Amino acid sequence: MTAILADIGGTNTRVALADGKVVRPSSIAKFSNAEFDSLETILKRYLAEAGIASVEGACIAAAGPVRNGVAEMTNLSWVIDHAQLTRATGATKVAILNDLQAQGQALSHIAPSYLREVVAGSAVPNAAMLVVGLGTGVNAAPVHNTPWGRVVPPSECGHVSMPIRTARDLALAQFIETYGPDAHGFAGVEDALAGRGLEHVYAFVTQEAGHLRAHTSAQIMADLTKGEALAREAAKLYIHILGSTLGNLALTHLPYGGIFLIGGMARALTPYMAEMGLAAALKDKGRFASFLSSFPVWVVEDDYAALTGCAAYLANGGQG
Repeated sequence: MTAILADIGGTNTRVALADGKVVRPSSIAKFSNAEFDSLETILKRYLAEAGIASVEGACIAAAGPVRNGVAEMTNLSWVIDHAQLTRATGATKVAILNDLQAQGQALSHIAPSYLREVVAGSAVPNAAMLVVGLGTGVNAAPVHNTPWGRVVPPSECGHVSMPIRTARDLALAQFIETYGPDAHGFAGVEDALAGRGLEHVYAFVTQEAGHLRAHTSAQIMADLTKGEALAREAAKLYIHILGSTLGNLALTHLPYGGIFLIGGMARALTPYMAEMGLAAALKDKGRFASFLSSFPVWVVEDDYAALTGCAAYLANGGQG
């Protein structure tokens, strides 16, 4: 089956063609969402430029909740449904997944060279896994292999309460509740761990130091690369919150097959995770600390994993 695939983020959409489970590397194209009014427009343009009238299958990965076959983008004003995909592509077999579901479907189809270990451990073959997205938004989803196929339940757990372990964590949460033009009186995980989350953490750290400064995440990362003290302190606090969040998720889902971090924030902070205590923060759960040593953590460095997941899902008979 020839299929068209799309991975829709808050900023860009990647589109590709696949033959069964195999994505055609040369077919991958990236589009800026700001230049289009809908996904349908992107798909029609892609197929026209490729000289293809229609395809058999279509599957998209959307950064937002999917309910009853309809995707509503969290950080983009697009709504996507099956009728739109059929109109745009001519496909008779269509599927709409949350982006984390697509990433979960990709696990075990990703080359080992694209996996960077950040917390050591021994994964149990065929056991439950967990995929965690850290980028424009934040989300996580469990991955279960069953006798009837792989199941990746949808989730929006990036919007649960930010974990609070210390007095400083509480102060950070209270700061996030009211800081910035997008403050909404609640400190969710995404408000601390998305790209704008790092900006919130940095502003909090600079306020602690007596001179609040607003930097973009790109500026913070540039300062971090230079070893600037406040940027390092912000990164360390971010990684502390990330580790605490991962520990909570590990106890909830028991991913003996491993935890897989995806997204721009995960990749940007990979070089600092070990030295800044990710493993210690993950295991900081009292009498369950040793138990949490059971869960290895990797960062996925494959930009096209969601497209691979979409292809695998369609090829394995997935619809919906």
